Amino acid sequence: MSESTESTPSGVAAADSAAQILDQRYRPYDGARHGLAGAMRAVIVSSMRFTLGLGRPARHKFLPWLAVVVALVPAIVFVGIATVLDIDLISENILPEYHEYYGYIQAALFFFCGIVVPEILVADRRNGMLPLYLSTPLRLWSYLASKAAAVTVTLAVITMGPLLFLLVAYTVEGSGPAGIGDWLTVLVRILGSGIAIAATMTAASLAISSLTDRRAFAVIGVILLLLGSSLVTSSLVETAELDSRLYAFNLFEIGAALKDRIYGIGPPLQFAGDDGAPGRRLSELATWFVLSANAAWVLAGGAVVWWRYRRIEATQ
Repeated sequence: MSESTESTPSGVAAADSAAQILDQRYRPYDGARHGLAGAMRAVIVSSMRFTLGLGRPARHKFLPWLAVVVALVPAIVFVGIATVLDIDLISENILPEYHEYYGYIQAALFFFCGIVVPEILVADRRNGMLPLYLSTPLRLWSYLASKAAAVTVTLAVITMGPLLFLLVAYTVEGSGPAGIGDWLTVLVRILGSGIAIAATMTAASLAISSLTDRRAFAVIGVILLLLGSSLVTSSLVETAELDSRLYAFNLFEIGAALKDRIYGIGPPLQFAGDDGAPGRRLSELATWFVLSANAAWVLAGGAVVWWRYRRIEATQ
């Protein structure tokens, strides 16, 4: 007996004597509980950080911030020109008005929606994070609402950020709106049109992204939707001279039409020339029609995402 005790290595004996069980009881979480609102807020913040590449390697930051830079550079150039030339460049039609600047951010929106946004839904399904999210106070509707809010706010950085920069810079330079009332009117229009465009693009992008677990397929699908809706409807209306209400299927153009209505451009109530004649311009679409078309894109995109995730939830 003494021989076996002496043959035990001293290191193993010391380790055995140092090992001890401190507690075997179940210890409940006693920290702050924020409930559903806190869970949704956490998902929104983490999704925005994920989309913008914050806290991720540099390669994940390049594409989203490139889109932001592409949207912001024209605004910086315009402000530089306004600073050098001591005249009101907007009233003199030298620089574009606020509503005209959206033409400069379409490339950034296309790039961001097509390349960056699909990852925000696809990654959770591919990495198995969706069941973990749903094991928290989050439910399917709150998870999807949080993801949609994150994308909408992130897209608003592109749709509103450059315009807000222009508004402030022009005001400081002396080319901004005259009077506090006009200034607030422009501010409200920038916020309203930016959120409206971001919401429509978010719904369409997330709908396509929900249909596949492969990021490459989601990217291709979103790009095809954005390009196809633009090229096909433009060809039918402008070349074939069909009814311009087909622009309702053009994501970029119907969003631009809504932006124009928010800025007070276009017929306020009625559909101009309601006689069925083809070849009507986008600016002639009635406000109620433009609003309905944008709302239809949002509702249809949301319905597709909800239908797809209900099926995923049912199989888990």
